[in-house]
Amino acid sequence: MPSESILPVKLQPPGTGLPALELAFARVHARITWPLTSQAAALRRFKCEADTILSLARRVPAQQGRVRVLIDRILGIEDSSRYWSVFMVLDHLRIVDTGIAEILEALSHDRPYPTEVRIQDVKPRVDAGPEAIEDFIKAVAEYGATVHRIGKLRGRLRHAHPWFGPMTAHDWHCLAAGHHWIHRRQLERIQRRLMNEG
Repeated sequence: MPSESILPVKLQPPGTGLPALELAFARVHARITWPLTSQAAALRRFKCEADTILSLARRVPAQQGRVRVLIDRILGIEDSSRYWSVFMVLDHLRIVDTGIAEILEALSHDRPYPTEVRIQDVKPRVDAGPEAIEDFIKAVAEYGATVHRIGKLRGRLRHAHPWFGPMTAHDWHCLAAGHHWIHRRQLERIQRRLMNEG
């Protein structure tokens, strides 16, 4: 089984970003699909992917859930994110879901969000443990509660994403759903490696 502490290959530093062609495709895809996605549909996808993520994570014994494994890079993740554990994935999702909920709250009330979003600032704790499951459940519930409390996502202000540029509250909401999809696929690959090498 891969070591929990020795990096098997040299990865690019956090914040390097996606390959140029992949990023260009992601931007075009977002511009086309986000305006066509309803707020309710994005929330359903967000919750559906969260349920699948939790189901996958709960199948992994606690000790295995801490083990970092190297996977091939998939669409939507940086090279630096290829060497994570199951619990690191959930910890990252908790950080991002919490942050996006705060952005939605601010933008929907025409308040500037004061913090610059940087990819390197939302990386997970290397020592994330089983508590990441409950923390993720709580973050998902709080995100849903925030969206319901706000009602219709609106507001004139935008807040910049490092890959997609200035985004509305609705854009951020759609991103949250897609972000779950990306990391659900990452989690599936981590789980397969653990099963094959365990």
